[in-house]
Amino acid sequence: MSSVELTEYRPTDDEPFMNPRQREYFRGKLLSWKDEILRESRETLENLQEESQNHPDMADRASSESDRSLELRTRDRQRKLISKIDAALKRIDDGTYGYCEETGDPIGIARLDARPIATLSLEAQELHERREKVYRDE
Repeated sequence: MSSVELTEYRPTDDEPFMNPRQREYFRGKLLSWKDEILRESRETLENLQEESQNHPDMADRASSESDRSLELRTRDRQRKLISKIDAALKRIDDGTYGYCEETGDPIGIARLDARPIATLSLEAQELHERREKVYRDE
């Protein structure tokens, strides 16, 4: 499938779930997302290196340290996200992508399109969140 076909293609519920075309669509979406995150990470590193000069003013230094801390937390979240993207790509390769880890049911095209790293169906996710809330409230 050419890249032009992939950019114009949108999976629908009318076709067989996780057919080869859908798998390639989601693989492309995940790889594109991963590339974007890696590009942003490189830019962040470059910015941090440029900002690493000492600031003579204490307020400037404090502001710079705060910015640096925020950037590092963001990079940590991005690192975790890349790990989830890699796991989703592995699931595409082994044929389990798009199916709920708890029920084995299809997750659904709309949910996967919105959150391509999803591992739970909407129903299983909601149940998981309700259980989590109950434990937090106790």
